[in-house]
Amino acid sequence: MGRTNLEVADIFYEYEKAYRHKFAASTNSQQWCTMHAIKVCRTAELGGHIDRCDHCGHEVISYNSCRNRHCPKCQSIAKAAWLEARTEELLPVDYFHVVFTIPEALNHIALQNKRVVYNILFKAVAKTLQTIAADSKHLGAKIGFMAVLHTWGQTLHLHPHLHCVIPGGGLSHDKRTWINCRKRFFLPVRVLSRLYRRFFIEFLKKAFNQDRLKFYGKIS
Repeated sequence: MGRTNLEVADIFYEYEKAYRHKFAASTNSQQWCTMHAIKVCRTAELGGHIDRCDHCGHEVISYNSCRNRHCPKCQSIAKAAWLEARTEELLPVDYFHVVFTIPEALNHIALQNKRVVYNILFKAVAKTLQTIAADSKHLGAKIGFMAVLHTWGQTLHLHPHLHCVIPGGGLSHDKRTWINCRKRFFLPVRVLSRLYRRFFIEFLKKAFNQDRLKFYGKIS
């Protein structure tokens, strides 16, 4: 299936009214501002500028960008610079990509309690990876990793998940030796998933018992 010309701004224009009606109580002012910025990016509402060639005098009139860091139209240069900086930080080892998500049944709880649930997601993932990696049966090392939160899937449906980029090994407990993991294998998936599920549920129950979760609409 080929690509379409559909943009995020088009979706906001089409469904913002319905979204506001359903989720206004759980959406903050910063998110509304971001939505507006993406809608008006590179439109007449933000004005324009003229790019002129110093040699031939050719002119191109362009609308201004919103420069919001969440805007998909504005971040290509920033993304390239970020990737270059991260590349310089890489260790001379293999890297692994591990993804953690939450059950679909919890999506609306996450949407209404973003800060609490996403903090739980980070905390449960970090504790899972560090606990299993420290176990001598699996790696026996102290690891580091980078985690990036994504709240939407490729189809723009709500799908909170965490992408983790992890070096293929870690420091020994005395911090004197680098311990490599097995080739093309970091940690056992089933062991990771069971422990992650246990930690996530444990932290979520604790948040509920401490009255840190709020519920609106159909899940109230």
